[in-house]
Amino acid sequence: MTPPHRSAIILRISLCPFREEAIGLRVSILASGSSGNMTLLETPRTRLLVDAGLGKRETLARLAALGIDLDRLDGIVISHEHTDHCNGLPQVLGLWKAPLFVTEPTLDALQRTLPDTFGKRLAGVETIHAGQCFTVGDIEVHAFAIPHDAADPIGFTFRSNGSKMALVTDLGYMPELVKHHLRDADCLMLESNHDLDMLKVGPYPWVVKQRVLSRTGHLSNHAVSEYLCEPEGFDARARYLVLAHLSEQNNNPELARISAAEALNRRPPEAPFRGELLIASQQLPLKPLDL
Repeated sequence: MTPPHRSAIILRISLCPFREEAIGLRVSILASGSSGNMTLLETPRTRLLVDAGLGKRETLARLAALGIDLDRLDGIVISHEHTDHCNGLPQVLGLWKAPLFVTEPTLDALQRTLPDTFGKRLAGVETIHAGQCFTVGDIEVHAFAIPHDAADPIGFTFRSNGSKMALVTDLGYMPELVKHHLRDADCLMLESNHDLDMLKVGPYPWVVKQRVLSRTGHLSNHAVSEYLCEPEGFDARARYLVLAHLSEQNNNPELARISAAEALNRRPPEAPFRGELLIASQQLPLKPLDL
């Protein structure tokens, strides 16, 4: 595979100045699950794609279903190299000549696993790292480390005009640092991957079950409920709480919803959750969320 000529195309990343102009932020979750993940963030000036797990045809179909005519992308950020988060990246780069924001270890993994068209279609690469704060247009991005069995997995928070969206899927447990980054989010997209009982009796081989259950695997409904019920963890400020990356084999939307709702009902009266609980789907895009 021909490596991208990063020395020829340099993208400038600035530190995050928190602007005061009224911008607004729209979140469109096009797909979330083990077969493909993709989320579009929009302001009046900026279009930013988070992960690219869908191919060209499905990407365009999901956008059309939401009435989105995407004439350009200002950037693509990739959380990690697993195929459900990057398999459609060469086709997406063919549609929109957008710069790619990715960590160095993840980029190396992408070069090894994706076809040659990936390197040929790169319009520019900016390597980022966990702990870094940077801007894409008028969207301010903060990348942070998450525990998952990938080369260098990261979660993200996104800010525009004081609104904050946090996106974290594919993690085996909830470190305190991750909980810290998720606080003050107006929209929180959080993995609720599997039901423990369904996973234990499900069709996966035992070695795969061990991987899912490990501290670098995926969050269960139970783990999410333990986080949501404690004010010291989840601050309940989110207008939208989106359960994401549900396993089609080892979970179902109603189980995930019931588990989360029960946990939210266990919160103390002085720290209630008054937002909307939503479930992201593998099959259909979620309605756009305006922050």
